[in-house]
Amino acid sequence: MVGKYQIYAFISITILLLVFSWRSLAKPRSHGFYRFFAWEFMAALLLLNLKFWFRDPFSWHQVLSWALLLASMVPLVFGVHSLITRGKATRQRAGEPDLLAFEKTTQLVTTGIFKYIRHPMYCSLLLLNWGAFFKSPTWVAMLLAALAALCLFLTARADENECVYYFGEEYRIYMRLTKRFIPFLF
Repeated sequence: MVGKYQIYAFISITILLLVFSWRSLAKPRSHGFYRFFAWEFMAALLLLNLKFWFRDPFSWHQVLSWALLLASMVPLVFGVHSLITRGKATRQRAGEPDLLAFEKTTQLVTTGIFKYIRHPMYCSLLLLNWGAFFKSPTWVAMLLAALAALCLFLTARADENECVYYFGEEYRIYMRLTKRFIPFLF
């Protein structure tokens, strides 16, 4: 059963996400649009499973959950580091005011983790999402996790379209040489 604190927390998270995403929500085909909904589904999933976070710590699903949650840090750290150190970020990329600071790269990053996958931060969020699901794998949690994963997939596709627009043929070639989320597979 959903408690009052979970509802209040979800409303608070939604307001916070709206503050940061309001421009993106006005652009339904932008990566920020889909990313907002991915965050919403993940927030609902995290709040739904919060009471199970440390319950029965050595069960198979908790061990898998912690493995996924810890693994989610790897692509995040390497991805952000690569963008900051190799992406030649600028304060404002023309026509893209809603990008986060480290996303405003003017140089296509194809080394480090980006040599293997195009979307390490979305990969990180997918791992986080499924890690949160396995805290208490129920049908409701499965639905929320699946919807978040779908939104992250749509986010990545929209991001790729934006990168093709900005980087052109160089990004198309890069797409042929790398996978979206999982090295050598997908």
